Amino acid sequence: MYLTQSLHRVVQRDPHRPFTEHGGRVLTYAQGVERIARIAGGLRDRGTGPGDRVALLALNSDRFLHVLFAVPWADAVLVPLNTRWSPKEVAYALEEAEVGTLFVDDAFAGMADELRDSLTELRTVVHIGDGEPPADAVRLDDFLAEPLPDAHRRGDALAGIFYTGGTTGFPKGVMLSQRNLVVSALGFYAASEVATPGVFLHSAPLFHLAALSAALGAVQLGFTNVTLSAFDPATVLATIQRRGITDTVLVPTMIQMLVDHPEADAYDLSSLRQLTYGASPITAALVSRTRARLPGTRLVQGYGMTELSPLATVLQDADHDDPERRRSAGQCVPHALVKVVGPDGAELPPGTVGEIAVSGDHVMLGYWKRPRETGEAVRDGWMHTGDGGYLDGDGYLYVVDRVKDMIISGGENVYSAEVENAIALHPAVAQCAAVGVPDEQWGERVHAVVKLVPGGELTLDQLRAHCKERIAGYKAPRSLDVVEELPTSAAGKVLKAELRERYR
Repeated sequence: MYLTQSLHRVVQRDPHRPFTEHGGRVLTYAQGVERIARIAGGLRDRGTGPGDRVALLALNSDRFLHVLFAVPWADAVLVPLNTRWSPKEVAYALEEAEVGTLFVDDAFAGMADELRDSLTELRTVVHIGDGEPPADAVRLDDFLAEPLPDAHRRGDALAGIFYTGGTTGFPKGVMLSQRNLVVSALGFYAASEVATPGVFLHSAPLFHLAALSAALGAVQLGFTNVTLSAFDPATVLATIQRRGITDTVLVPTMIQMLVDHPEADAYDLSSLRQLTYGASPITAALVSRTRARLPGTRLVQGYGMTELSPLATVLQDADHDDPERRRSAGQCVPHALVKVVGPDGAELPPGTVGEIAVSGDHVMLGYWKRPRETGEAVRDGWMHTGDGGYLDGDGYLYVVDRVKDMIISGGENVYSAEVENAIALHPAVAQCAAVGVPDEQWGERVHAVVKLVPGGELTLDQLRAHCKERIAGYKAPRSLDVVEELPTSAAGKVLKAELRERYR
């Protein structure tokens, strides 16, 4: 199994099918494969050898996808970089991964100049934007070379180093193989029952593995891939209508902005057959609003992490209509096994909260240059996720919290996801987070950080009364802060570590 295998298959079956679309640029699969082979030729001509690392720092575009496949075509290793990182974090990843070639677009042309001066391994910067390239960078058109035959890099060969974290310290590079990525992408489509190719919209950032894995799976099935540089609700709504988008991946914060957009009713969204979400839990209130706005669209949740390439479980569309099961992350995908373990590593019975562990051919090879952390995370083939949760008698996984996000108040364990689900049901709440903050009496208290809907009002007493109707009193927030925006990562996750630090 390998990433470029799907390109050969689609070219053989349907070479004239549109492959990528961005703005006015459209390439068929046959044209796209030629472009990929020529980028790979440019890599080889400029000294990229087997296993060398090639980084990509760019917003979504058709060229992002072309580079994504050109790197393994050239027998090299991809390093996608977080577009929200500071120059210091980007430089750290480039240096640690010993990157020799960096692809950048217009948004990061200025950073490229700074990086070239500070990195010794970086030989070549390739500009894939439309504007003026950085100094000493090669324009993509000038980089293209004679088409290189596909290296057919496969199996356990390293496919990419995907950096995770970085909000409270330097990030870790997760090493994923060709097999890891293909197994996870195909397993998702097997679980979500998508049988025929359509038109996929990529607006979530492609450097993030959830979006990147969706792109890999879409190409494996022969989708047309429409890219937007960034998520904007009005642009997404217009693109769904104009291009007849059938599938997309978003995070709950993006879904909320989409369905609550004041002009959402003005667009025909009937082409959208499946909306996949992940990266953070979704609330029952948002599910209800999404169902009302997109009645013909299947909702599918994926749960996992970068170290799992990234998928472990899927919650099917029908499960969203069950008030109990829609609180879960679904059941394990065909390529995975999931269990919940205690501190001693022993498997726990259904209904008992412990740490979620996952095994399968999608478990990472390890952390780049970090054997100790790898050994701590992967034990006997099981990835210990750091997430707390439990399984019910039917194998549905309930993720109660990150182990590190659990709040211990008055000696009681409080899972922030449960509190957030209760808060989100209040009609004045648009987005929320619950974190533990120091408290002299309780050790930690539950603190709510809330963004309100336009015109909404909410007091702490109102919020506590609302929550106590749904969860135990000791779990209800004891303090409240109303904010204009919550801090989020580029993937749309609320940055709880930043919130905890802010309120400490």
